[in-house]
Amino acid sequence: MLRAAIKLADKHGLDALSMRRLGDALGVEAMSLYNYVSNKEDLLDGMVDVIFTEIGVPPGDADWRSAMRQRAHAVRDVLGRHRWALRLFGSRTSPGPATLAHYDAVFGALRRAGLSVGQAGDAYGMLNSYTIGFSVQEALMPFETGEEAVELVRDLMGRVPTERYPYLAELMTERVLEGNADPATRFDAGLEAILDAIEHRFDAASKGRRRT
Repeated sequence: MLRAAIKLADKHGLDALSMRRLGDALGVEAMSLYNYVSNKEDLLDGMVDVIFTEIGVPPGDADWRSAMRQRAHAVRDVLGRHRWALRLFGSRTSPGPATLAHYDAVFGALRRAGLSVGQAGDAYGMLNSYTIGFSVQEALMPFETGEEAVELVRDLMGRVPTERYPYLAELMTERVLEGNADPATRFDAGLEAILDAIEHRFDAASKGRRRT
């Protein structure tokens, strides 16, 4: 039932999902679905938990950077397949077992690396904000590949007086036309910058504790 609901949301969007439509897809009366879920909110909680099974948990034997890198890539990939989940990700108040296991594994990887509870919370917040924010940006962008981005920028620069907006033209030329506008490359670059910042902050805090 949950997989069928996810398939409907993938195809038609979250707003189009209803118990009646889900019942039709399954070939049953909509009322029979209430034998398995209490209401639509319960259904949404279950759908989100299935999403977390697709994301999985970071490998327990990996160093914290590798674990957080793997987690970020998994979240971006899954949200790319299920755009509707961006509206629900992290907002449910009745998380399921896969959701709880995911977050416990994420914080476990950070704590085993030596980060304090507060540091682990801050690190997760930075990484999650970047990953979700990038996924939202990707969902809103009018292109999906670097090649499509180049075509869009070329068309835009042909219609906009670039001499009036020199810094914007400079950015579009160097970053898109002459650089690499591939979303995956940009995501990796930003992710590594954040991981570097977390590591630097953690190392500085560790040295401060040793001095005292």
